Amino acid sequence: MTDADKDKGVIFDLDGVLINTGEFHKQSWYDLAQKEGFDASDEIFYSTFGMQNYQIIPILAGRSLPAEDIERLSEWKEGRYRELAAEKLTLLAGARNLIDDLKDKGFMLAIGTSTPQVNVTFILEQIPALNCFDAFVTGEEVSKGKPHPDTFLIAAEKLSLAPNRCVVVEDAVQGVEAGKAAGMAVVAVTTTRSRDDLKQADLIVDSLAELRAEGFDGLLTHGNQ
Repeated sequence: MTDADKDKGVIFDLDGVLINTGEFHKQSWYDLAQKEGFDASDEIFYSTFGMQNYQIIPILAGRSLPAEDIERLSEWKEGRYRELAAEKLTLLAGARNLIDDLKDKGFMLAIGTSTPQVNVTFILEQIPALNCFDAFVTGEEVSKGKPHPDTFLIAAEKLSLAPNRCVVVEDAVQGVEAGKAAGMAVVAVTTTRSRDDLKQADLIVDSLAELRAEGFDGLLTHGNQ
């Protein structure tokens, strides 16, 4: 394998792409709303999925909140999420095979997530396969969350790759927008949103099991023509 063969990367979102955490996040948001007297709804949950807590909490509250209140509510919500998800997390179908195939074909791998570091550590303890990744970018590392491109640009920098040598894998509208804004090809998985919602992506699949490393090579080749 030549050095040129290694000049390529894939940046995965975490929640809803590699692992199915949606039900636990949803319940923890509803529990927070009940505790604080906020009006939670499925519409709010799905429209904000993939965003960071500092963006979601004012929407849920229906008003601006001081930074210290947002931090307090965020910590409570994430603690509740970990209680609900403990010992219940597994990789989604096709994830392990795709990770292994990409590594075998010389791809560098990163995770670019809005999830805070404490949750990533919590997930890594349950799913050792995620130790195959070369870099992680968590919510604390970016001042502007998705749909801003910062998460993916930092991930590319950590991999020592140019943005146009990276492919993003996302399930959220904000994540697809962030990947495109970063100048990267984007694969969308319909685990949490419809194909129509994700139509900005370069490729849309229903499961990671549909993907192979050769397809990612094709996206990079097409994007550099």
